[in-house]
Amino acid sequence: MSQTAAAVQTTNQITGQRKWWAFATVLLTMFFSSMDQTVVSTAMPTIIGDLKGFSLYSWVFTAYMITSSITVPIYGKLSDVFGRKPFYLFGLIMFGVGSAVSGMAHTMTELVFARAFQGIGAGAMMSMPRATVGDIFSPQERAKWMGVMMAVFGISSIVGPALGGWITDSLSWRWVFYINLPFAVLAIVGVIAALPRVRSEARVQVDWLGAMVLTIGLIPMLLGFTWAGTKYAWGSAPTLALLLGGAAVLVLFVLWERKAADPLLAPSLFKNRIFSTSLILGMFVGMTMFGSLMFLPIYVQGVIGLNAQNSGWVMTPMMGGFIVGSMVSGQVMSKTGRYRYLAWLSGAVIVVGSILLNQMNLHTTWGTVMVNMVVIGLGIGSLMPLMNMAVQNAFPYKMMGTVNSTQQFVSSLAGVIASPIFGSILNKAFSHKLSESLPASLTAFKSKLAGLNPQSLLTSQAQLSIAREFNKFGAAGHHMYLQLMDAIKTSLTFGIQHLFEVGLLFAILSFIGTFFLPEVKLKGKEYFESHSAQNEESAS
Repeated sequence: MSQTAAAVQTTNQITGQRKWWAFATVLLTMFFSSMDQTVVSTAMPTIIGDLKGFSLYSWVFTAYMITSSITVPIYGKLSDVFGRKPFYLFGLIMFGVGSAVSGMAHTMTELVFARAFQGIGAGAMMSMPRATVGDIFSPQERAKWMGVMMAVFGISSIVGPALGGWITDSLSWRWVFYINLPFAVLAIVGVIAALPRVRSEARVQVDWLGAMVLTIGLIPMLLGFTWAGTKYAWGSAPTLALLLGGAAVLVLFVLWERKAADPLLAPSLFKNRIFSTSLILGMFVGMTMFGSLMFLPIYVQGVIGLNAQNSGWVMTPMMGGFIVGSMVSGQVMSKTGRYRYLAWLSGAVIVVGSILLNQMNLHTTWGTVMVNMVVIGLGIGSLMPLMNMAVQNAFPYKMMGTVNSTQQFVSSLAGVIASPIFGSILNKAFSHKLSESLPASLTAFKSKLAGLNPQSLLTSQAQLSIAREFNKFGAAGHHMYLQLMDAIKTSLTFGIQHLFEVGLLFAILSFIGTFFLPEVKLKGKEYFESHSAQNEESAS
């Protein structure tokens, strides 16, 4: 076989029963890595109480987010050169070690560093699964199984909070980290047994300088978006320094990539309309989704009045719609090989769901909220795998890791950007309305409530503390407490409605974006069989 032919890779490298073991390994990896964040979130109040480090609360998530996000594009590029297997193994080992060290942490500082270590491994598990599905199936087959992958993500989001609460109450918060270890061991065995070892015959020059410059640029940008509106004001010197400094370094990264022999992220990728449109569309959909995921639980707990102990199940209707949408979307694309009309329909459903969210008010029932969540979940769930498939189908197999990891990175970035933007909108609208809603008898409390995060007023501990203050004044004090809670609920509804208006804007932009997504018929198995035959003929 000639060297040129040997370097050609076809999509069906994994065949027979082995490909189903490989796919099962991908699903297992995706399930426990995506579940990790929700499990940890549920346990955080207990962890803070034990380790006494509330000032470092946000860093438990920030450290993980930064290291996982910046490694995603690096893993994607390297896996195209050296295959998925070594990076799966490296990521799983790093994630497992980080989980073990997190469980053994005795201070919040130790936990933050362990989570950063864990995030380095998580970056591999975020970027590898979708590319690995490309190793197993042709694009048209892939659509069906990509929908299954998205459904597994939805299931993990439902299971995570309940599992985290049960582990914390029944065992110890340390087991929310230790629980990852048996999953990681099983996944490592599956990777070793099922995934092929791929070596490129061509000489490759890894763009390590580009990777370093990208990392240096992303860290201040991610920190800037994370702290904006919370630790620092949006227009403050630290926020602007972080955002502008990071942006300047990323400009240098782009200039370097244009000259690099084998760039980490080739600028030519963005000339492809499917690739560039899908990234913008993914950003819009991500902003719509994260706005709902982050703040619907606040509305349900603060306005509808669902017991805080059941708050882990709040998003179940939305994720249920997400699962159904993913499965149906994948099946339709697999059978038809087309996605244009499905993209339009999915975008329209997202808009309808966002409009329904905007109709909610103080008197909305939990049943209505569930229906609205199912609708928006259906739209987002059907559009997300579609965008993945469109991009994978538009590029040769040798670029699978790069294009998938870039999509994944942009999706993560949407969440990072959405959190402070939506949080700032909620806090500002809430404070403004609360100032107007408080009766004259409670004007003395304005200074105490000014600048408070509305989420902090929804905890049972906070409300009990406020109630105790008012109970000192007897029956009149209790009446004043009820007036205050009513003003808080009215103000929270006002703030959430403003958020949903912004979410509707991004939903409309998502719908419009689907009309700019070009359609290329999904390649079926026969395409790859014919190309494999051509490669064999050229090699003989």
